[in-house]
Amino acid sequence: MNIAIYTLTTIAEAVLTMPYILTLLILVIVLYMRNRRTVTMQKMVIGESINSAFELTISQIVLGILAGALGSLMLSYLGIVFDNEITISLLFMVSILLMLVRSRFICFSYSAGILAVISVIFEMFQKFSNQDLTQYNFLKTDVAMVMSLVAVLHIVEGILVMVDGHKGAIPVFTNKDDKVIGGFALKRYWAIPIAVMFLIHNPASVDTFNVSTPNFWPIIKSSYFNMAANIAIGLSPFYGMIGYSSITFTKTKREKAVNSGICILGYGVILLIVAQFARVGLAEQLIVAIFAPVLHELMLKIQIYFEIKGKARYLSENDGLMILEVAPSSPAYEMGIRSGDLLLEVNDKKIFNEQDMIEALKSISNFMWLRIRTVKGKLLQLDYNKMNKTKNLGIIFVPKTISKESIVMKYKNNKFKDILENAKKHNEDDENK
Repeated sequence: MNIAIYTLTTIAEAVLTMPYILTLLILVIVLYMRNRRTVTMQKMVIGESINSAFELTISQIVLGILAGALGSLMLSYLGIVFDNEITISLLFMVSILLMLVRSRFICFSYSAGILAVISVIFEMFQKFSNQDLTQYNFLKTDVAMVMSLVAVLHIVEGILVMVDGHKGAIPVFTNKDDKVIGGFALKRYWAIPIAVMFLIHNPASVDTFNVSTPNFWPIIKSSYFNMAANIAIGLSPFYGMIGYSSITFTKTKREKAVNSGICILGYGVILLIVAQFARVGLAEQLIVAIFAPVLHELMLKIQIYFEIKGKARYLSENDGLMILEVAPSSPAYEMGIRSGDLLLEVNDKKIFNEQDMIEALKSISNFMWLRIRTVKGKLLQLDYNKMNKTKNLGIIFVPKTISKESIVMKYKNNKFKDILENAKKHNEDDENK
């Protein structure tokens, strides 16, 4: 049977058959509840939501299923296969335990690294010990396969982050060099069904397919395929959660998502290549086991470094107020105002601070005109003739100061570096796979 058809059929079963459909429904509910909280926070800060909870959830589920299909096809054509399902189960168990230490450690990079180190130690002990350790063989891990699986999941995650990571962003503020700067806190999760290949020791007991495939398959050559000319293989689906959380004061929310996505995808590609060296011997397995989490940490530190050293993007200047976010379908959005524009005047009244803006809005009846400087530096005068005192303009500004009574998302620590270091605890790849 064609590998692609078999893989996609397995993914379809994960989405449409019991008991997998119950797992998917539970994940949908969890994601929807999270998105409701996000929408509530957006309304508190902006006055209205950017997206509905339903829209945010649908994109997560649909894109998650598509990403799961892509990832499963990659795993199948690469020839990533496991001798049994114990390795996958251990991977999940270790990730959950690590999450109790710190949420971002749920990423498989860390759990796979730990399993690989345990496997190397076990094989070395078995080699130099006269004891019969057969009953503990479940501790042995095919390091190359496990790390290849982790690599593919990161490649898929990178694509998801680039495409969908900017949605549901929450405007935030902090202080840098005694000035208030604006930014965005991003947090997204995707439910993905993944089909993983397993060697079947009793082919008659389950659905299998025979490896009569093109010469280029498997792309990653494994010792498993040298055991016989034809091997019975089955695909088992499982659900996972891929998560991304980040904070930026130096980029737009979309730029940050694309930048992070490229870094994650690049990490996955590098790890996929390096993982193949684990086939050489135990020393190389140990190197790969350490390399995966270390490179992951390095990726996070590099992104945080550039956030710390980067120039603040959203900062109100002396001659106006910086626009951080504009709600869709709002009067401001209809006028053509966008995030990153600088508001200079309202009805010929110069705007130097937020108090000037409050006073200007009080005097507006039905007609208003605004003078802005766009992100590209172009001066524009925009007008709107359907305004009234009950309407929300739909803009969130970067204020010159933040009062204690102000309802904005403000980080408690006023040190910019400390904010980014604190964000690191749940930052960039809060991957829950």
